[in-house]
Amino acid sequence: MPSFSTWRSRFASILVSSICTPSIAAVVFSIGTPSIARRHKSQSTSIPKKLQRVRDHGFDDLMEVEKKVRRVLKLQDLILTHPGGGLPVSRLDTLARRHLGFAPQEAGSFILRHPHVFHIFDHPVQRILWIRLTPRAVHQIRLESDAISSSLPAAAHRLRRLLLLAAPSFRIRLEHIRLARRDLGLPDDFEQSVVLANPSLFRLLSPSGPDAEPRLKFVEAVVDPDEPSPVAAVDLAREREYRARGSDAEDARFAFPIQFPPGFKIGKYYRIAVWKWQRLPYWSPYEDVSGYDLRSLEAQRRMEKRAVGSIHELLSLTAEKRTALEKIAHFRQAMGLPKKLKEFLLQHQGIFYISTRGNQGKLHTVFLREAYRKGELLEPNDVFLARKRLRELLLMSPKKVNFDRMLTSLGRGVNSKQFFEDGDVGRGEDGDGSGSDSGVETQIVD
Repeated sequence: MPSFSTWRSRFASILVSSICTPSIAAVVFSIGTPSIARRHKSQSTSIPKKLQRVRDHGFDDLMEVEKKVRRVLKLQDLILTHPGGGLPVSRLDTLARRHLGFAPQEAGSFILRHPHVFHIFDHPVQRILWIRLTPRAVHQIRLESDAISSSLPAAAHRLRRLLLLAAPSFRIRLEHIRLARRDLGLPDDFEQSVVLANPSLFRLLSPSGPDAEPRLKFVEAVVDPDEPSPVAAVDLAREREYRARGSDAEDARFAFPIQFPPGFKIGKYYRIAVWKWQRLPYWSPYEDVSGYDLRSLEAQRRMEKRAVGSIHELLSLTAEKRTALEKIAHFRQAMGLPKKLKEFLLQHQGIFYISTRGNQGKLHTVFLREAYRKGELLEPNDVFLARKRLRELLLMSPKKVNFDRMLTSLGRGVNSKQFFEDGDVGRGEDGDGSGSDSGVETQIVD
């Protein structure tokens, strides 16, 4: 004979199918059949917080090249800090191990593999092997410096938008900006050339006086109360979408461009969760939310989506639309970002991509997916194009070195003694930075 619970379940199903509305049906089934209620709860439409990271080889391959770029930049700084822009090969390994963290013999082997960037030659006086940068590498440095100098107004604009993301104080530590200056396209002396040179836009705060340590200084944006809030980059993309699609783009009112990595499994309920999240309203990353009551569940969801908008805007302000996760963490407290940034970004793999390539998994680089296609930046700027030339030099084969001109370059090409007098070998007769020994990159090639 059926038990009382069985009869109750049957009665509930008949009652629901005949007279109950869907909302009442959910209540009845939750009372009569607890197992069904638990199954319905497991099929949640909220985005899972712990998702497995799916690799995107297009971004990972780019970071493999970037690993070489970081080593080149370290060695460039080491070489250029010495008088004349060169140093003996015998001192290279010691200095690289002591100051740059290179392994024994690693700096020498790395230089020999990239003769288009580093030039090994006989010193004209000491008659020992020295190392310096090739004319092509010097020209690339000059191109990047010129691109940054010519874009100082745009750099000041980007820095101010970065400070406006830190509402309501609109201030960020000077040291944190200094660590991210290369990603933001700022010059090394941005404190003088950008911050102090624009008193109407920035204010340098130091609680211990003007001679205080950089870690104690803050950069604050000068804000006019009547000034309208900036428009985020994703809002501009939505505006273009509205103009292109018209009324069909109504679903994109609060949406972000999403491009899932190849091989990412999209289930039914995950698709529904993303669809609902895309339609969720949220506060702009430039809006001050200190006056809102954030205790409700709806407010917390809006704040989570606002954090996505803040990181999206931060990456949009960078020169290459990417930066290290550790640098984003420096702005976490000022921008109100979540504590577990990596897990938070993995929830939105269609918007961001985290690459662990380039430093044995110790460095996490966050890419803005919509800004790239097949590993290439869709809207390159002058700073990005100048840095791209260095990557092209690293990818060139050492076999392309011109051995015929190598044997005669020291006597008929660049005057090595003149190089040590003025420290500048960037421009040849045609002014393109190739130099008269542009075909000669090194004397020792693997």
